[in-house]
Amino acid sequence: MQELPDCLYEGKQPTLITPSSPTPNHSLYLSNLDDHHFLRFSIKYLYLFQKSPSSQTLKDSLSMILVDYYPLAGRIKVSDNSTKLEVDCNGEGAVFAEAFMDITCQEFLELSPKPNKSWRKLLFKVQAPSFLDTPPLVIQVTHLRCGGMILCTAINHCLCDGIGTSQFLHAWAHANTTKAPLLIQPSHSRHMLDPRDPPRVTHSHPGFTRTTVEKNSPTFNICKHLQSQPLAPITLTFTPSLILSLKKTCAPSLKCTTFEALAAHTWCSWARSLDLPLTMQVKLLFSVNMRKKLTPELPQGYYGNGFLLACAESKVQDLVNGNIYHAVKLVQDAKARITDAYVRSTIDLLEDKTVKTDVSCSLVISQWAKLGLEELDFGGGKPMYMGSLTSDIYCLFLPVAGNCDAIRVQVSLPEDVVKRLEYYMVKFLDAKEKEEDHSLAE
Repeated sequence: MQELPDCLYEGKQPTLITPSSPTPNHSLYLSNLDDHHFLRFSIKYLYLFQKSPSSQTLKDSLSMILVDYYPLAGRIKVSDNSTKLEVDCNGEGAVFAEAFMDITCQEFLELSPKPNKSWRKLLFKVQAPSFLDTPPLVIQVTHLRCGGMILCTAINHCLCDGIGTSQFLHAWAHANTTKAPLLIQPSHSRHMLDPRDPPRVTHSHPGFTRTTVEKNSPTFNICKHLQSQPLAPITLTFTPSLILSLKKTCAPSLKCTTFEALAAHTWCSWARSLDLPLTMQVKLLFSVNMRKKLTPELPQGYYGNGFLLACAESKVQDLVNGNIYHAVKLVQDAKARITDAYVRSTIDLLEDKTVKTDVSCSLVISQWAKLGLEELDFGGGKPMYMGSLTSDIYCLFLPVAGNCDAIRVQVSLPEDVVKRLEYYMVKFLDAKEKEEDHSLAE
């Protein structure tokens, strides 16, 4: 993997893109699902397009779409009671940087096939004292020697979840290619997710913990252990045939979805590769869209955080026996627990600001593969590549450009663990399948 060339910026960079016409000036309430500490980061996408629209067209269409999505042109601030965040919808604008890199699309794919430190130069680094001071939307368009472009976006997770970011990006692309009105109007209000008064925590929530836990707790913190070491990204592509083979390991006694099978398999492989104590209790946290699980459902166009992290728990010894049946069942049970009552209980639980997402002994999986992110088209065709700008110990299920039924599993782990994880992730394949598919590891 080679270092990418530097980005060359011309003129005064970056610029602020403001809404093209006046927008409401008010404070937007953020729900407890929006502003809890686990989401205080930006979702960072990287797109590679073979053809680049003109920068002025992209700026003009962004300015137009920020009229509809005006909170993204605002700024995050702490509310008056100092316990919650809100959006100051002041129309200050989104950050837009433009650069040139002396490289072609094909060279990018060959030289730098997965996230690495040199990718960071593809997104303009805003100088801000803290995350809260960073504008909610930061964009860099990098033009390439071949006429293509790399588009990187950083969208504040407190404003949008994965579905919301996809909705916004498609709206921008729509505005870039047509004057027709948006098919889906954004729904801004978060008050459908208000806590009850008084709050009523009616369910157990194993995915959360309180920060008042004993500091000298004997529990081994996997998350901190991994983050204390140099990490290397691993990317494994599961084609439809490989996914079918994986699902067959549960058949015929247990029917499961692609996500359930792959999440269970990844969790089991992760536990085996880390060589954890057999009696240790570990968790799998994974995102579940709850928009249609509420009564009434969240409105179409709701782009705020409309997901919960479902939690499956198991002793390591039950995950490492080579059969994913047990883990699949746990994933299914965790999904089934996400009901209207469970969501309301979670919102009320998060009124207690000492409550945090429990990542200490957890694998976290975020599902990006079925959000339509890889379908984005600004007028020059769909992307040659779509993925995350960065890689972390949190696992992503990513789409594969040109193959909507394939899934790319991406996670960063210590070098020796990466080799073991790759081994366990592909071990279920028989020799014939291995011969047929040499492209599993990228």
